[in-house]
Amino acid sequence: MSRRGSMAIPQEADFSDFRKQCLSTEGWYSKYEKNGMEVWVEMPSLTSTKGEKNNIQKVHKIKCRMAINDVSAAAMYDVLHDGQYRKSWDPTMLESFDIARLSANADVGYYSWICPKPLKNRDVVTLRSWQVNGDEYLIVNCSVKHPNYPPRKDMVRAISILTGYMVKSTGPNSCIFTYLSQADPKGSLPKWVVNRASQILAPRVMKCLHQAGQSYPEWKRQNSPDCKPWLYPEQNSLPYMNPSDLVIQRGDSLENVDESSLLDIQANETAEDSS
Repeated sequence: MSRRGSMAIPQEADFSDFRKQCLSTEGWYSKYEKNGMEVWVEMPSLTSTKGEKNNIQKVHKIKCRMAINDVSAAAMYDVLHDGQYRKSWDPTMLESFDIARLSANADVGYYSWICPKPLKNRDVVTLRSWQVNGDEYLIVNCSVKHPNYPPRKDMVRAISILTGYMVKSTGPNSCIFTYLSQADPKGSLPKWVVNRASQILAPRVMKCLHQAGQSYPEWKRQNSPDCKPWLYPEQNSLPYMNPSDLVIQRGDSLENVDESSLLDIQANETAEDSS
């Protein structure tokens, strides 16, 4: 999605690759499967370039999939897009807004969220793109640098290397919902802490989104029911921006804030079984 550092809007090949990752089991390690939820972590590559240290741990790519039997694929897709509705179901959100549109199916936006004390809160600027093919819905995003939204002193700027959703209809009121993410909260938290926390938090995100999907149709009937700019581009009033004015955000260009002694991951180790 990048050309010489500048950003390009995802093309068909990018969506195809994302879809393939969502569906594939090859190269993925199953962490658990229960209560309709499956969680995988991508297996580390066995190959390395000359001079690369094999013991350097990276942020895992994680994938969650759940079968939803009481919400349509179209409704789940709308929930993922509807920024106004997110204010009513996302308890960790501090601020979220769209900045500009890049095309009929791509935009750039800002999101910040609350982290448990004493960690600093996080924010991210992402390029988001989406595609609808019949009964299948795809959304992908990655971090970018926007000239008007540099890192803030009161936040840690996080990185979405690749994050997205695939929603596949299985009936009038049912779907398969897949979430895939490789994201780095930055700071200087050990990667093993980040990786273990993601395996706990990702399924929670899925369950929260499912609950949001259950309530969305009624909420939308009372809140601008015909306004869906993600489906009807003519409703989009955001200013246009040239994608070439955006640059891919790489983690090594961001300051590391030392938080390694602040997070006690042990308290969360039983969360997986109790959730």
